[in-house]
Amino acid sequence: MKILYLDCFSGLSGDMTIGALLDAGGDFEHLEEELKKLQIDDEYELKISKVVKNGITSTKFDVVLGNEMIQDHTHTHDHGDYVHAGEHGDHEAHVHTHDHEHSHTHTHDHDHSHNHGHHHRAYRDIVQLIEQAGYSEKVEEMALNMFKKIGEAEGKIHGVPLADVHFHEVGAVDSIIDIVGTAILIEQLGVDGIKSAPVPTGSGHIHIDHGVYPVPAPATLEILRGVPLAKSELKSELTTPTGAAIAAVLATEYGTFPAMSVTSIGYGAGTKSFPNHPNVLRVMIGE
Repeated sequence: MKILYLDCFSGLSGDMTIGALLDAGGDFEHLEEELKKLQIDDEYELKISKVVKNGITSTKFDVVLGNEMIQDHTHTHDHGDYVHAGEHGDHEAHVHTHDHEHSHTHTHDHDHSHNHGHHHRAYRDIVQLIEQAGYSEKVEEMALNMFKKIGEAEGKIHGVPLADVHFHEVGAVDSIIDIVGTAILIEQLGVDGIKSAPVPTGSGHIHIDHGVYPVPAPATLEILRGVPLAKSELKSELTTPTGAAIAAVLATEYGTFPAMSVTSIGYGAGTKSFPNHPNVLRVMIGE
């Protein structure tokens, strides 16, 4: 039985997960081809690169979106590894779940008036997109379950039925890529079961439209209900809603490293840098 262990000592996000799976032997060309089945490939480009985080060489995965693809890539726009999905009440929740460090030229101010080229999709739209793509039963089930977990959390926090949850940035192209891409790579790598370390969410506070909230943000905490959390002194939001859904939905056990013979190891880079702590997700695959 092939086991995947998520060693998320620095939290996890969608792009960190895909980076780590590619680093552990995932096929980037296979990922690109399979994602084309969603028929939204005119809205993004995928990029992978090698970066060094506190001495660890890791794979950085980026989704470059819409109008970002044609801009001069001169300004690093660091979204951090954070998301505050739907934390904006009635105001349209234009929040960044892409967990990606895109390079582009627009200024990012908090009235969110700029056009990101993102498509705000309702939960039902995302379900339809995935169901019509013709994926294997395993990939479809994993992806739908992860989106359902996020949708239910958002719906509960904002008092909205699941079908009516508008994912805004969570449903934007990059998050669809992160979630469906994770499912595609797990299948391609032949993984039979997933285990995870307790999930660190970080500490401190985050600024969102309605004020200052403690870490973890409400959506992330709701998604991680029932999942063992790890204490972290890092004043940062380490786990995004997408990362939380990956750990909550796909892992069946949480704890220290399981007894197994490791066959491949992968490191996926996050967007943040800390003085004495590598912002990477480590995955280990073994029998």
